[in-house]
Amino acid sequence: MVLRLFVSLLLLISGACFSQSEAPYQHSIRADLVKVDKSKRRMYLLFQGEVFKEYRIALGKNPKGHKQQEGDQRTPEGRYYLDGISPNTQFHRAMSISYPNLRDKLHAQALGVDPGSDIKVHGLKEDYSGAPQFIQSFDWTNGCIALTNEEMDEFISLVRIGTPIEIEW
Repeated sequence: MVLRLFVSLLLLISGACFSQSEAPYQHSIRADLVKVDKSKRRMYLLFQGEVFKEYRIALGKNPKGHKQQEGDQRTPEGRYYLDGISPNTQFHRAMSISYPNLRDKLHAQALGVDPGSDIKVHGLKEDYSGAPQFIQSFDWTNGCIALTNEEMDEFISLVRIGTPIEIEW
């Protein structure tokens, strides 16, 4: 409760010190856990168990259920880690997710399929010129988690490489 009040006060003060175009969290708290609720199309940034940021997300075109194999257009479920920023991407910035893990690889091997790879949290395609609210109103990725470009910039400023990400339906 005290932490929640402290974080709320910190966010309130931060909001007064920065313009709306600047990310108010750049010099304050960073997420120690990212949670994704696929059923609600929401991603939450947490610090010490408390949500301090929420995003509306787009997922893979076939979002229900755990990713089984390359091309199934599903977003994986489980606990992974944000393991790097992708320098060369067709999207506006991207942070990779540690999918597939050993369990995913062994499961795919038992099924005789390729588990797939290259799952990321990313912004919109660099050549997208439409309204971000439109494209984010439906699932359009091949299994990744998509934010608007502005949100992706903020996300990268709030989440360090190595942060765990829990993805659930």
